[in-house]
Amino acid sequence: MRLRVVGAGVSFAGGLFLAVQARINGGLGHVLRDGFLAALVSFGGGLALLLALVPTAAAGRAGLARLRSALRRGEIRWWHCTGGACGAFLVSAQGLTIASLGVAAFTVSVVGAQVISSLLVDRAGLGPARAQPFTWPRVTGAVAAVVAVGVAVSAEFGQPASLWPALLPAAAGAGLGWQQAANGLVREAARSTRVTTLVNFATGTAVLVAVAAVDVAVRGLPTAAPSSPWSYAGGALGVVAIATAVVAVRWSGVLLVGMGQVAGQLVGALAVDVVAPAGGGRLTAATVVGTVLTLLAVGVAALPDRRRSAAREPGAPAGGR
Repeated sequence: MRLRVVGAGVSFAGGLFLAVQARINGGLGHVLRDGFLAALVSFGGGLALLLALVPTAAAGRAGLARLRSALRRGEIRWWHCTGGACGAFLVSAQGLTIASLGVAAFTVSVVGAQVISSLLVDRAGLGPARAQPFTWPRVTGAVAAVVAVGVAVSAEFGQPASLWPALLPAAAGAGLGWQQAANGLVREAARSTRVTTLVNFATGTAVLVAVAAVDVAVRGLPTAAPSSPWSYAGGALGVVAIATAVVAVRWSGVLLVGMGQVAGQLVGALAVDVVAPAGGGRLTAATVVGTVLTLLAVGVAALPDRRRSAAREPGAPAGGR
């Protein structure tokens, strides 16, 4: 029990790193005036760090070899390795919208959409786990998450021009469901979280290189860049956040780690908006209430269905779904 609590605390810390990453990438995009270049800097920094760590280690090379073999045998398809494209979209959304939306509202929008996406992905059985049926806690949590997002951005309902940025992180959050499913299949094939992370960052960086090339061709290079080295730490923070989940999952399991990380993101986002608010963002009571409701909604979605549990008495067959 003690290790489970420690694991939840570690994953909570990982969520805090993700909230800080969002603020850094948002600030970088604001200074560069280009969210796509900011995303490329973040992903490229994370990829450089992983390239220095993974292929140089024997365990990393072994994981890469297992993944290559699985691809050749058809046990996993090439498009399962494209989960990083969804991550690239998320980081691009950070650079494009946080300066005007604020970290808290951004995070609530992402989490709300992510809950619904995960519900659908689980139902379709797209990940390594078997298909999960719709249960009342999952559906109730998803609906509550949508309501919570509406509450969080309700202050902007009368200003459509201010509301639309919330749609972009919501779309990015919806993509996270597929990213998690795809990365889960890659992790099973490589039997290495580090290799999965490297593949994720490599795919995302490749997508962002192509997008940024078109963006620069149309708009030109930015005329200013941040001088502080902290402005370029987003990629490293993303890698650290994933590493905390890798450590914690050994003690707490995937579900508790995921819940701890989401809680860390939400609390961290509120703290960032208080300590270092984005230029155009403001912390409102509606945002705080929406954040709390989203956290509660995620908790409800994670509850077991007691009726289904009661139906499976000791000695009853486990299959039959």
